[in-house]
Amino acid sequence: MVADRFSHVRGWVFDLDNTLYPPSARLFDQIERRMTDWVMTELRVVREEADRLRRHYWSTYGTTLAGLMAEHAVDPAPYLSHVHDISLDHLERDMILAARIRALPGRKIVYTNGCAPYAERVLEARGLSNLFDAVYGVEHAGFRPKPERAAFETVFAADRLAPETAAMFEDDSRNLLAPHEMGMRTVHVAPEALPAPHIHHHTLDLSEFLALLQP
Repeated sequence: MVADRFSHVRGWVFDLDNTLYPPSARLFDQIERRMTDWVMTELRVVREEADRLRRHYWSTYGTTLAGLMAEHAVDPAPYLSHVHDISLDHLERDMILAARIRALPGRKIVYTNGCAPYAERVLEARGLSNLFDAVYGVEHAGFRPKPERAAFETVFAADRLAPETAAMFEDDSRNLLAPHEMGMRTVHVAPEALPAPHIHHHTLDLSEFLALLQP
């Protein structure tokens, strides 16, 4: 039984983008366009080069922001404000998901590579506000991004979360490696399964998976 493998869990960590809402909402398409626009303006490059740099920084550093900070010493605050100023009109409230998250025993937090104010907006649009004990953004990790283990350690230390009794739900498989190494139960929330030693479970649908954990 899947539920048996989570019987020890008292800390539930959820990524935000493409995890607490379905990829079909395509919010990250908007964010990526605004990232490219920001890189074009700030680095004074053409769109094709800006898009290449955005992808390069993401693959090399974990996030575009991390690359920009490492290679160009950018101020993260204006960048985060710009790229997350997007429309949430495509998001729908999900009361079934809300009920299933509420039913989980123990502490529940959101941890995203985005900023916390953006996360709060998304949670409100999804009908998931007031379900979580805390919401952490990249700013709470000193702007170090997942998948860096130090980023997880910083956030979990601030939250006093014990990884050995916690589970992580995440759409980016890279971001499950450190949680696995720290002793967490890992769940990959994505359209396609990616068999890997650091991934314990895969699901197409977070809500349906959480239903399996209900008593």
